[in-house]
Formats: sequence, C-alpha cells, structure tokens
Amino acid sequence: MRKIIYWVHTSVDGFICGPNGEFDWPVMGPELSAYSEALDQRVDTLLFGRPVWQMMVGFWPNAESISDDPHVASFAPFWRATPKIVFSRDYAGDEWTSRVIGADLEREVAALKAEPGSDMLLTGGAGLAAALTELGLIDEYHVAVHPVVLGGGLRLFAEPKERLNLRVTESRVVDGQVVVSHYTRA
Repeated sequence: MRKIIYWVHTSVDGFICGPNGEFDWPVMGPELSAYSEALDQRVDTLLFGRPVWQMMVGFWPNAESISDDPHVASFAPFWRATPKIVFSRDYAGDEWTSRVIGADLEREVAALKAEPGSDMLLTGGAGLAAALTELGLIDEYHVAVHPVVLGGGLRLFAEPKERLNLRVTESRVVDGQVVVSHYTRA
C-alpha cells in the first residue's frame, strides 16, 4: 500500500504561514534541500489543497526564471514532471493539474493509496492535512521547524477533534538552524 507523506515547514510558534499568508520565511539551505529531495525520490505523486496549489502553480512552472536558488533549480523539473492531484470542491483544474478530487475524500484517498506505485507527497496546507489526519490517512509527518516566530497565521494542526499520538522516528538539526522531525502514527 502506498503511503501519504506530509512534508511541511512551520514556525517555532506553530504556524505554516504568517498572519497575511506570508511564506517568505523558510530558508532552504543545502541540508534541508537534500532532505526534501530525498522525500521526492520516494514519491510519484504530489498532493495539494487548493490554497497551496494556487501558490505552487503561480511559481513552479517558470521557477528558474524567477529565482536562481539551487533548491529551486533542483525541485522545479521534478515538480513539472510529477503528476499532481488537487483537492477542491469547486476547482476544475488547469494545465498542470493531473486530477482534481472534490468529493468523498476518505474513499478517493483510500483508493489512491491502494493503487500500484510509489508513495505520495502532501506539501504544506492546513485544511487538507487536517482532514486527512482526522481520517487516519497520513502515514508519515516530516516537520521542519524554522527559527522564526510569526505571531499568527494558519496553525500547523488546526484544532483536531481527537488527540493524535505520534512516534518520533528521527529528529535532527539541518543547516545549523532548522529542526526536522520525522513522525509516524503511534
């Protein structure tokens, strides 16, 4: 069975974006980029909620012309080549969307996990991650805690209905400043 891997950046105070939606604070140094690339090598499908999708599709198709960052140069070709599924009830998709899932989240995602193939990567996003977590469909959580306090924004885990016990598989400091922890369901 394929796994869903949730890869997310957060501030020390637990926000995945700032009060006005800012996402200009994560620093992708060489070690953090290598960690991200190792996750990419495990997957053959990318998963996005609509808000994150709109941010991604506004940048990654032409990323190399916007930024000369080494992480961008490495990730952009992978992003363009990898099938992308967007979760939304009212979005029809676009030229970069491989598929849109809008109804019966539990059934559709369980079917995706049962298909042959490699694991799937959910990057960022609070709403979709919360819904999949509540349904018990996320298998691994990879959380990068950056040394910044945002003071508000979207929480990493929006008020879960029930406690979720996780087991730490690995935790380390990368690039001398970002703590990356890998969790599985306990």
